[in-house]
Amino acid sequence: MTPFKISVLVFLRDARGRLLLIKRSKAPNLGCWSPIGGKLEMERGESPFECAVRETEEEVGLRLAEADLHLFGYISEKNYEGGGHWLMFLFDAKKILAELPPNGEEGEFGFFNRAEIDELAIPPTDRVLVWPWYDKHRSGFVALRANCAPQQPLDVFVEQVILNKASRNPFTT
Repeated sequence: MTPFKISVLVFLRDARGRLLLIKRSKAPNLGCWSPIGGKLEMERGESPFECAVRETEEEVGLRLAEADLHLFGYISEKNYEGGGHWLMFLFDAKKILAELPPNGEEGEFGFFNRAEIDELAIPPTDRVLVWPWYDKHRSGFVALRANCAPQQPLDVFVEQVILNKASRNPFTT
């Protein structure tokens, strides 16, 4: 049996509303641009919120509290890259970054507006599983599951959607 790898993605912005992405220098998604994040330290019993706070500070030096984060979804990926299953928790950060963080061992950073992201080298599954759902549900909640088996079409199932009835997204600048 292949266990799940449990991870978080954290969506951060600068004062101009551009999103921070990292061009990954390690697998998974080597050479692709994606939001920052990482795996839960399950041996410590780390929660997804604790992981998002820790990863944000480790990767970009920004200190967050759990209240600075909005959990807007999760994605359960079966057979990702043919090597296992991932459960990813998606967080939108309310705090902004004052400047571009320095590049590190995880990769190189860049700020991009939303339209520019569609033109970048991003993981193919992110084009279907991450960005369209970020656009529509980052102020609400969405639960997705997907079969990502290689050489098969990506099969996505929406398990739940909760729309935010507010007229504007309180988590953007």
